Amino acid sequence: MYRFLLYLTGLPLHILVYLFYLMKKKDRTYEATMADVKRKLSDEGRKKQLFHEYKDQLLRKAEFFQEKNSPDALSVQAEKLAVERFQEEVVRRTDERLSQQGVRKESYSTYFLSLLERPMFLLVSLVPGVLMYAWLFLISNPFLKYIMERLVQSVFVIIGVGILVFSILYISPFDPASNILGESATKEQIAAFNQIHGLDLPYLQQLWNALKGIATFDLGSSFAGSEDIASSIANKFPITLMIAVFSVLMAIVIAIPVGILSATRPNSFLDTTFMFIALLGLSIPNFWQGLIFILNFSIKLGWLPATYSPGNALSIIMPVVVLGTGLTASIARMMRSSLLEIIHEDYIITARAKGLTKSQMLWKHAVGNAMIPVITVIGLMFGGMLGGAAVTEKVFNIKGIGSYIVDKQFIPDIPAIMGGVVYIAITISLVNLLIDILYAFLDPRIRSKMKQT
Repeated sequence: MYRFLLYLTGLPLHILVYLFYLMKKKDRTYEATMADVKRKLSDEGRKKQLFHEYKDQLLRKAEFFQEKNSPDALSVQAEKLAVERFQEEVVRRTDERLSQQGVRKESYSTYFLSLLERPMFLLVSLVPGVLMYAWLFLISNPFLKYIMERLVQSVFVIIGVGILVFSILYISPFDPASNILGESATKEQIAAFNQIHGLDLPYLQQLWNALKGIATFDLGSSFAGSEDIASSIANKFPITLMIAVFSVLMAIVIAIPVGILSATRPNSFLDTTFMFIALLGLSIPNFWQGLIFILNFSIKLGWLPATYSPGNALSIIMPVVVLGTGLTASIARMMRSSLLEIIHEDYIITARAKGLTKSQMLWKHAVGNAMIPVITVIGLMFGGMLGGAAVTEKVFNIKGIGSYIVDKQFIPDIPAIMGGVVYIAITISLVNLLIDILYAFLDPRIRSKMKQT
């Protein structure tokens, strides 16, 4: 695939160079010399001589193996072998004669490679070959190639998500026209609604229109209210993303030190306490935790606002804590188990035997390797936070993308749901790309594999 794309991007340049190669090739004496050698060999009767030799060999072979072949078949086979041998001798004698004269045949490959050695050619070919040179630079750098491969994979994932979501909505028993217009709607009104929104089109055409709208950021209007979907998502998605990012940061700041402390003091009172709290964090439902927070910190104590307000920074504290509690608990438990496994590996024991202190062994060798599965958990749960933030958003009256999708799915408002889900998938794909890049920096095995491919 890489070679094919290299040929494709370099096609404009190769067409121009090949035209010059053909023009220059006319000045060569190779064809004329070959024609002269061929004529001389024909005059000498070399082809007939080869024909009789091969025919005699085939006759003797048939007699030895007691094969019954017709004379015509033997003649055809002998003629074919004689032509191939004659052509080989023409090429060989032509090369020998030109070699004696100091002239050699120049193929297109050797001609192009000779041009690449000239700085002037590189300068002149920069414009027609800009795509080829850019592609060469891209695939020659292991890190850029690694990122490009992950981006291509993300594109296919996003397309797959779009097809899956649309197919599920298409076969769902909900009828958008009946749900929006009501039970009193006539058949004519329902037909007109379906025609306006393209719901009467075939499945493939509707799917194509939906994917094209996502690719061009033109999602059209919502079935309910005729709101512009792209504008609605642009207004609602940032708050969900901000809450998710702050929740991840909170989880990382709290959970990683807790996991390290628990792993370095296994089965101690501190370790037992931390893991018990982490288990509680995993067990508490988001909606219940949010209601408890509102009851205590908003109604009883009055410290924090009960609902989210864009102009009030304090109103985001409780949603961030509620959404990040489960992630914090998961990261802490994963960090502990991963680090406990790492510190008993042979290379850690060897590092300690070489005289490294406990802190040097921990921070230089153990923590970096233990972070690899932790990063995986963070990436997976970040996607879940974006999609599963609807409950938290409903509790704190946040007009985010999660609650927006939940409100639209009961219609079902296909363009709105498609836009929200696919753009969440895009964000998750970008986060996973960042995680893959972090893998390459943390794990030397991945870096070495990148340089080999």
